[in-house]
Amino acid sequence: MKLTAKTDLEAPLFFLYACIADTDYWEREAVRRGVAIERPADVPLKRTGAVWLVQVPFRGRLRKFQLRIDSMVQDQSMTFSFEGQSMTGTAQLETKALSARRSRLRVTVEVKPKTLTARLFLNTLRLARRPAEARFEKRLGQLAARIEDRYAREKA
Repeated sequence: MKLTAKTDLEAPLFFLYACIADTDYWEREAVRRGVAIERPADVPLKRTGAVWLVQVPFRGRLRKFQLRIDSMVQDQSMTFSFEGQSMTGTAQLETKALSARRSRLRVTVEVKPKTLTARLFLNTLRLARRPAEARFEKRLGQLAARIEDRYAREKA
């Protein structure tokens, strides 16, 4: 299943890319939300090849997966891959300058099932595609608002 959303921000491209590439910030955000994160010792910290072992509570169970940065192109895009026990997938974040002070963030997430249970879950999600896309776009809008607030604070 593939979900795509985009949003425009009142922040320059360099700031937007710096925010999405700030892995320390995202780790702290995840921990605040109850996600357990572990970094293997033998991998890079903030560039292509960086890996996190993540445990997320979802639907009453603890879901474990590995998140890896596959590619980073400065001020253009970042690509992540994730693999868990029942699903695998990719997430691509693309940035684009609209003007000197405006930029666009486009996020594409593709998830593929590895088990029958995951296939059933994704098929159910496909049936409710519009609400799922609406939630995805809402979350991206909230992310954009946080980045805009961060830019306004640093600019002031």
